[in-house]
Amino acid sequence: MKRTAGRAVATSLLAGVALFGAGPAALAEAPQGDGVAVVDEPDTGDLNNKWTFAPLGVPVFGLIDSISGVPKRLGLL
Repeated sequence: MKRTAGRAVATSLLAGVALFGAGPAALAEAPQGDGVAVVDEPDTGDLNNKWTFAPLGVPVFGLIDSISGVPKRLGLL
């Protein structure tokens, strides 16, 4: 019973910290003027390499290359 109560209190405290931590960003001032933030278009001139070419909605070649490197990164090879 004590363990359950302690977990409930800890969970409540963590949830409260998360809510109050996100508060300032949620209540930030809107941009002055007409209230619309104008953002330039991103520079997409160099998005034609194997990491960004995505004929199926997923960068296939980059994904294959990344997955093939996992054993080496884990120290298995």
